[in-house]
Amino acid sequence: MDTTPDFPTLRIVSHPLVQHKVTVLRDRATPTKQFKELVDEIAMLMAYEATADLPLEPVGVDTPLEHTTGRQIAGKKLTLVPILRAGLGMVEGVARLVPGARIGHIGLYRDHDTLEPVDYYFKVPSDAAERDFFLLDPMLATGGSAAAAVSSLKRAGASRIRFLCLVAAPEGVRRLAATHPDVLVYCASLDRELNEQGYILPGLGDAGDRLFGTR
Repeated sequence: MDTTPDFPTLRIVSHPLVQHKVTVLRDRATPTKQFKELVDEIAMLMAYEATADLPLEPVGVDTPLEHTTGRQIAGKKLTLVPILRAGLGMVEGVARLVPGARIGHIGLYRDHDTLEPVDYYFKVPSDAAERDFFLLDPMLATGGSAAAAVSSLKRAGASRIRFLCLVAAPEGVRRLAATHPDVLVYCASLDRELNEQGYILPGLGDAGDRLFGTR
């Protein structure tokens, strides 16, 4: 992973497979079926990197030949929380890597006039204080929805939160870091900027529309 002093909370997953798949994802000619498959694959590859420093604890295990000591992830299982609706496209890829993960949901949409998030749904496990959360959304644009989602998780008791996205704008990374400096952001690409409508450039277009064929 790459880091930069300009964005201390940002981790860029620079693996060649991730970078190749993001390039195909950007292409306006990529059809919905392939777009979904790519989001799924990239999310799984990114989760592999984002889980690299999870704490481990010893555990006894009986092999077919003898008893030995292995290691397992310490504490509670991971909880995946997609920001509806585009975040849903990332869930299965991460869950395939961590099949025991619980799944919550946060419903937020961005007001196209104010560019601020509007909250309409929130459901996570009740023991949030004991869990590690991966917040999922393909895009980190203005950072408003991400910051609002993290705030909602913290109000529910969560304290260990990571944000996974495919592409991010500098404005969004800065806003999330200013609001929640304890939350690391994992992305496949730090893009150039936002346009006047709040879309990431060069970006992917509207990830939700491309995932669900509503463009």
